Amino acid sequence: MSHIVPESIKQAVMGGHGGSQAKATQLAANTVEPTKDTRITSDWGTKQNNTDDWLKVTNEDHTGPMLLEDGFGREKIHRFDHERIPERVVHARGAGAFGTFRLHESIPELSSAGVLNDTSRETPVFLRFSTVLGSRGSADTVRDVRGFALKMYTDEGNWDIVGNNIPVFFIQDAMKFPDVIHAGKPEPHNEVPQAQSAHNNFWDFMYMHSEATHMYMWAMSDRTIPRSYRMMQGFGVNTYTLTNDKGERHFVKFHFTPELGVHSLVWDEALKLAGQDPDFHRKDLYEAIESGCFPKWKFGVQVLPESREHEFDFDILDATKVWPEDLVPVRYIGELELNRNVDEYFTQTEQVAFCTGHVVPGIGFSDDPLLQGRNFSYFDTQLSRLGINWQELPINKPVCPVMNFNRDGAMRHTISKGKVNYWPNRFEAQPPASVAEGAYIDYPAKIEGMKQRTRSAKFKEHISQAQLFYNSLSEIEKSHVLAAFGFELDHCDEAVVYERLSGRLADIDLGLAQSVSEMVGGPKIEKSNRPNHGRKAPGLSQMDFLPKKPTIASRRIAILIADGYDPIAFSAFVGGIKGAGALPFVIGARRAPVYAAGEDASNSKGVTPDHHFEGQRSTMFDAILIPGGEKSIKTLSSMGRALHYVREAFGHLKTIGATGEAIDLVNKAIQLDDIQLSSSHTLESYGVVTLRDVKPEGLGDVLNVAKDAKGFLEKFVYNVSQHRCWQRELDGLSTQVAY
Repeated sequence: MSHIVPESIKQAVMGGHGGSQAKATQLAANTVEPTKDTRITSDWGTKQNNTDDWLKVTNEDHTGPMLLEDGFGREKIHRFDHERIPERVVHARGAGAFGTFRLHESIPELSSAGVLNDTSRETPVFLRFSTVLGSRGSADTVRDVRGFALKMYTDEGNWDIVGNNIPVFFIQDAMKFPDVIHAGKPEPHNEVPQAQSAHNNFWDFMYMHSEATHMYMWAMSDRTIPRSYRMMQGFGVNTYTLTNDKGERHFVKFHFTPELGVHSLVWDEALKLAGQDPDFHRKDLYEAIESGCFPKWKFGVQVLPESREHEFDFDILDATKVWPEDLVPVRYIGELELNRNVDEYFTQTEQVAFCTGHVVPGIGFSDDPLLQGRNFSYFDTQLSRLGINWQELPINKPVCPVMNFNRDGAMRHTISKGKVNYWPNRFEAQPPASVAEGAYIDYPAKIEGMKQRTRSAKFKEHISQAQLFYNSLSEIEKSHVLAAFGFELDHCDEAVVYERLSGRLADIDLGLAQSVSEMVGGPKIEKSNRPNHGRKAPGLSQMDFLPKKPTIASRRIAILIADGYDPIAFSAFVGGIKGAGALPFVIGARRAPVYAAGEDASNSKGVTPDHHFEGQRSTMFDAILIPGGEKSIKTLSSMGRALHYVREAFGHLKTIGATGEAIDLVNKAIQLDDIQLSSSHTLESYGVVTLRDVKPEGLGDVLNVAKDAKGFLEKFVYNVSQHRCWQRELDGLSTQVAY
């Protein structure tokens, strides 16, 4: 067989000038390229017939634990865990805070864990929020899953709940984790795009793995563009276990539901904030805690006895499935509060390290194959980032005594006295603990099955819950899912990617698939291979989580003024906003004193705005208020940015309040006949609250925040408490204004 030697190789061997190809030739010897003819091997060269499933004990009806002997699976995760130094491979961009966990209802019938039974305790915690795909330098408001990782420093040791703001995940088996993250990260040939899933590789992976269908429906919903970390749910994602003093075991999923409600940005707003204020979420968290608006979450559990494990049409150990709340209700038993900001970002937020394997007596693991792999992976990945003694760092160290014979290693802090460093020893020093002394006891679960790389039957059904999620959304949320797919697939420039994914959507909802396909240039879709079952479930739509009592606590309200503003309305606005627990920000044409109508600049300090119009845009606030004043409104009406403030807030469905002459500014900015404006008394129309005849008694207060409130401030506050005026979008008004 003849072999043609490239000219560049000849030059390198026989002499001569390599020219511009010299470096390429040098690199060629170490270059490989996957093709249809190559085959996957281990790093030691052995060909593999399955890199999707960890070796586990399983049978047709049950997925059991994974086996440590699987060198292929361990190598894949091990290599992945060490790909980045020192930044986290995933969840690199984060923000954290300290707080307290309080138990309101003990559950001895379910668990012997002290933290779940002692209602007199106040357990210190650290919570780290994060995005998944982006680097540390990426933006906060990109469309992405958010991490919700909680470390509880309990009296019995650290308990880590390493969760997300979405209750399911893309994959079922941990062995696929390197693949799904590789596919979501920037593409390898050009390191583009940063911190988003809108590219070929991500959606190619999504199509090739139908198990991801449920999760990417969540990812295309409003859940992945949260308004604030403080307005996200937190989920443990995986199925854990609780064991009581009698040795009885239950399966459990953990839930955290924010008291402020579950709210999101709108897409245009998220895009703009990524450039205008890429630190928006971390600043929002810091600001709220610093101002005393401590965010709180209700802590709940979904619990199933072992006897009910197989009674559902899905496998309860499958991390791509939820336990529908109409079948398994959430029982709320505690409260999480964040009440202290970090003192130093690096030593606390950056060096905090979580492990799903960190549990305390009374809490354990199920055979969830994603959880089993995570238990290995999290320990392993900390070695790259922090070294072998990572648990001795102050942020990671338990508050209870740590006593063992682990020794030495880089950056060892603990000084261990004594002659022996092993057990058993002649001094009987430091023996293992007994059950009575609080030792952790592994549940003696019976295991039956064949040792093989496969999944049980229920793990192979991937569409039903994707339909359940989509069916349960409100109409406005469904429209946002459609728009999200339209944006994401429009960024895929390989036809095979967006054409196949458009077709897959037909298995969820035919109308959705047809609309998406037409928008992105996919095939004409005539039918679905999987009729929609039509079922819905509570707790899947964000609209199910509005606060029980209307509140605008910690919301950011912009008040727009210029010289000659109405001081009566302005003072009422500031007082009313503060009285409702929100944060007023004065926005002016300059960050220098602005004077009210009739105020003498020569002997008055005036009001110094917090920001000027170019320094803070409308995207950074939850609502805007504009007091009247002829001179002020004349100035604002001549400013394009001030008009844009109103238009943009309207387009982003935010509440707009205006009094007196400011109504004319709103009318000039919006110019829609559908929006009714006040001619005398308070009037609300599509979230635009106006009052022409301004008198102190007509402005009202915020003591009675209700839908049928009469006063201007009451109506304004109630509308802000509803987060956004969704009807404005449903009726097509927001798209009629240029913003």
